[in-house]
Amino acid sequence: MVGYDPEAKCVSVAEAAAAGSASGFVTRVLVSPLDVIKIRFQLQIEQLSSRSPGAKYHGILQAVQHIFQEEGLRAFWKGHVPAQLLSVGYGAVQFMAFESLTKLVHNVTSYNARDSFVHFVCGGLAACTATVAVQPVDTLRTRFAAQGEPKIYRNLHHAVVTMYQTEGPQTFYRGLTPTIIAIFPYAGLQFSSYNILQQFSEWVIPAEGEKGGNVKNLVCGSCAGIISKTLTYPFDLFKKRLQVGGFEHARAAFGQVRMYRGLLDCMRQILREEGPGGFFKGLSPSLLKAALSTGLIFFWYELFCSLLCTLKSTDGTTRKEG
Repeated sequence: MVGYDPEAKCVSVAEAAAAGSASGFVTRVLVSPLDVIKIRFQLQIEQLSSRSPGAKYHGILQAVQHIFQEEGLRAFWKGHVPAQLLSVGYGAVQFMAFESLTKLVHNVTSYNARDSFVHFVCGGLAACTATVAVQPVDTLRTRFAAQGEPKIYRNLHHAVVTMYQTEGPQTFYRGLTPTIIAIFPYAGLQFSSYNILQQFSEWVIPAEGEKGGNVKNLVCGSCAGIISKTLTYPFDLFKKRLQVGGFEHARAAFGQVRMYRGLLDCMRQILREEGPGGFFKGLSPSLLKAALSTGLIFFWYELFCSLLCTLKSTDGTTRKEG
């Protein structure tokens, strides 16, 4: 169902956008706590170890307990409003672009729209398009998830106005360069891995009913998320570090802070001060989140597309009978 299928011709571009938005919305609600923990880990200069002096967070369970005790249950959904805007907008643009690009490939080239290489290229391009569209919201989400107590930003409107007045409009696109560099292979690997795993699963275990198909979509999506996240993770960390530039005063409660002049300076400082392992801080919650979010994104997208197809089929049958 993911990508243009000349034999199916069931889901339109607009319906793909709607299904992508809905899948992004549901998934974001479920994985937000892991996202908050991942961002906290990524922004911590000190090593993620109890043996590291001044380290606020040591591991996932310790971080959960610490955040809950200090900030309450709602802290795990900090920045949820901009995060939902991000997920809904990103899901709509990404799947709409992906369906359009795979259809274009089918119509104007000799490539098979279901080929995994086509899915890699189209998935990467679709994600780049979606990223540029929602980058300001992603920066806002990161700022909200990163701030401690007392809060610097009271609400979304206050954050937008404050950031614009104090840092200028370019601040909403902080970290865009590493994001674009990372998102193409990341999303490309997501879509191509999902495609390959789906084909492999159909070869090993033939589809047996809708229920089995839904479980297969979830498993294939989760595996695709782990593969793509592991291979491209450092760029996600660079993006988060750059997005909180100019926001260092709000990070004082979490430990040391650093200022970076750009992507290369960020890479050099992390390597010098934190070692190669610094590039993979927060990988554990990130992989857990990637497995859940990617699996759920494809699961819900396929499910919503199936529901739309069923509704269209039922509506068409009713009209014929009428």
